[in-house]
Amino acid sequence: MTDTVLIERIGPAEGRALWAKRAAAVALGVAILATSAKISVPMWPVPITMGTFAVLTLGAAYGPRLGLATILLYMAVGAAGVPLFAGESAGLAYMLGGTGGYLLGYVLATVALGLAARAGWDRSTGGMAAALLAGNALIYVPGLIWLNQMPYAEGWSWTLAAGLTPFLLGDAIKLVLAALLIPAAWKLLGSARG
Repeated sequence: MTDTVLIERIGPAEGRALWAKRAAAVALGVAILATSAKISVPMWPVPITMGTFAVLTLGAAYGPRLGLATILLYMAVGAAGVPLFAGESAGLAYMLGGTGGYLLGYVLATVALGLAARAGWDRSTGGMAAALLAGNALIYVPGLIWLNQMPYAEGWSWTLAAGLTPFLLGDAIKLVLAALLIPAAWKLLGSARG
């Protein structure tokens, strides 16, 4: 257990300045999550959105507690009606619709990536890749179960075809990028402190 995540190695480490850094990190994290939900890269069979990339990398960079605070604030602001989610969506009705399980998965994945980072998995590409695969599964499992319970769902074949299969290629690309990014940030941070 390394007991340190990226955000803890940057800036103040105690006192009021630490609390100010944490508050700024949460606000920045919510802004990053909202912005990434709006980014859509054209690709086949569906466009790649960057929401899961932001969720997973923020979880790893922030750790379990700060990551959880960030994702919960993001959800609360979205529930209050601020259009933070993909496609200018917001509100409880949206959150309880077909994407509700995926949003729950975002919370689970954020905490899981934070715990993995706290254990040092984010220091290597292989460890980060394993953590990202687990985090992605934590997004998909509740997402697919929830989607399959929607009145319009037509069984598990439909659910998998609508809620999993079209996204696998894009997710693989995002996971590779995140698996390279976080360990590279650690190396860069180590070089800067050198």
